[in-house]
Amino acid sequence: MNNTSAVKDALRRQQIETPSWAYGNSGTRFKVFAQQGVPRTPWEKIDDAAQVHRFTGVAPSVAVHIPWDRVDDYAALAAHAEKRGVRIGAVNTNVFQDDDYMLGSVTNPDPAVRRKALDQLLEAVDIMDATGSRDLKLWFSDGTNYPGQDDIRDRQDRMAEALAAVYDRLGDDQRFLLEYKLFEPAFYTTDLPDWGTSYAHCLKLGPKAQVVVDTGHHAPGTNIEFIVAFLLREGKLGGFDFNSRFYADDDLMVGAADPFQLFRIMYEVVRGGGYDAYPGGGTTPHAPRQESGGAGVAFMLDQCHNIEPKIQGQIRSVMNVQEATAKALLVDADALRSAQRSGDVLEANAVFMDAYNTDVRPLLAELREEMGLHPDPVAAYKASGYFERIAEERKDGQAAGWGA
Repeated sequence: MNNTSAVKDALRRQQIETPSWAYGNSGTRFKVFAQQGVPRTPWEKIDDAAQVHRFTGVAPSVAVHIPWDRVDDYAALAAHAEKRGVRIGAVNTNVFQDDDYMLGSVTNPDPAVRRKALDQLLEAVDIMDATGSRDLKLWFSDGTNYPGQDDIRDRQDRMAEALAAVYDRLGDDQRFLLEYKLFEPAFYTTDLPDWGTSYAHCLKLGPKAQVVVDTGHHAPGTNIEFIVAFLLREGKLGGFDFNSRFYADDDLMVGAADPFQLFRIMYEVVRGGGYDAYPGGGTTPHAPRQESGGAGVAFMLDQCHNIEPKIQGQIRSVMNVQEATAKALLVDADALRSAQRSGDVLEANAVFMDAYNTDVRPLLAELREEMGLHPDPVAAYKASGYFERIAEERKDGQAAGWGA
């Protein structure tokens, strides 16, 4: 087992980004259940995100979604975040909700619609400039529902053209993270359905184009940790959207469906150097990362809480990622490699499972106390009175939610 102090040092530097949209009202295709205390503005979303960082100590950034988080002055929004002790993280684009996008956005057969979509993407880069954000997150609902509806290859050409235009607009210290999703709302073909398609587009463009792995966007049984290992080896893993899925979508808290899968993913992140390479990540007690490892892997949450209390849900999600990371850091790399090289199948698996079966909650509680935090972030948040205050203060006005 690795040195506990080294594991703590690595965990102390971990950074997990929370999404602004997780604090608003959201739900399923059938119902959005309104909750008390939901923020009404992007400013209040940042206030709530700051509470997650206050009690966990490892959530210093909040992703924004445009146009859901549109404001008149983005520099002022960034300044507001700084005052609250956090910063603006990834800028997420939305080219899927306008009626014009019924047949797609950047792959739409209508050049006027494609131009509108591209202008929205370029506007997002302007927002990055104003907020100091490094990451632009791109997800497209583009695809077709019926065979013959549109030309599959033409749509790939249109996608490539749009991505190249965005890539050329990025600054030297900026990048975009290209997301993929197996299906929905396109049920016949999806223009970015898998990691290979995303990887191919990013590889052609260059180092400022990276793949983002949403843990809920795969077919059942997909070995996500293999994808992570491969992309890290190629230097093309830009980040994660962490969540869980039981069936077809991805809006449950990370680690809820399969915590063992989350551990396996985080082991590959540590093994491949992705954890080392994260800004502030420092050096883990594992072997040095390969030179081809993906620098700057971002750990982001992408969850829309339906029945869970919003802030508590984010705190628990951050804690779940911390626990999986701690277990991954505890894998005895030397013993594992020795068993692997000698062909001792059961011993290699035993070393791996020993780390997973370790109860890391006492270690994390101790670490939080060393960081000046309460050992139980959820209990500390509940005792803070913050929810009671915002429930009263935000009784009037329009609560934020999908599309706002």
